[in-house]
Amino acid sequence: MLRCLPLQFTKNTAQALRNYSQAANSLSPAPKLTTLATPEDHDEAKAWVTQFKTQTIPKSLVELHFSRSSGPGGQNVNKVNTKVTLKCPLDSPWIPAWAHAHIKENLHYVSSSKSIQIQSTVFRSQSQNIDDCLSKLHNVVLNASSADIKNEPSKEQRKRVEFLERAEKARRRQEKSYRSDVKKNRSKGGWD
Repeated sequence: MLRCLPLQFTKNTAQALRNYSQAANSLSPAPKLTTLATPEDHDEAKAWVTQFKTQTIPKSLVELHFSRSSGPGGQNVNKVNTKVTLKCPLDSPWIPAWAHAHIKENLHYVSSSKSIQIQSTVFRSQSQNIDDCLSKLHNVVLNASSADIKNEPSKEQRKRVEFLERAEKARRRQEKSYRSDVKKNRSKGGWD
């Protein structure tokens, strides 16, 4: 016979549960950077992008609409609202300001409502289509936010580039001196 032990809630457990539920319903706010001008801005943006890569966007931060999907599928298509349309305002605090220009160029951007709108009809179930929309939104924001971030080359890469540039200059000098010698030999006129 199994014996169940009573679950004891303490202040620490209740606080941990509250923190977990708050973390599940929100994303960390993006840094207040409109442009990435300085190396410090780039570092702050890289840190945010690295953190954002591991996070998932919760449903509570977006507006979801459901409708009947079109196309083949029989009764399921005709009776069940499986098509998902996701709408997210561009001025959300978790979307970085430096990414707005790239998002506005994206096909999912709707200028009349200044929002990102994504649809999914890939799956037969509504929950899978919701997850698909959220992952598409995550990719749009991630790509737009990391587009302006420039990665500095490492010391090894810099040394390799310098070596290749020196080798190219030496090859070019040798080729030019060879062509110069050919032209000089033409003018000497040693045919007699």
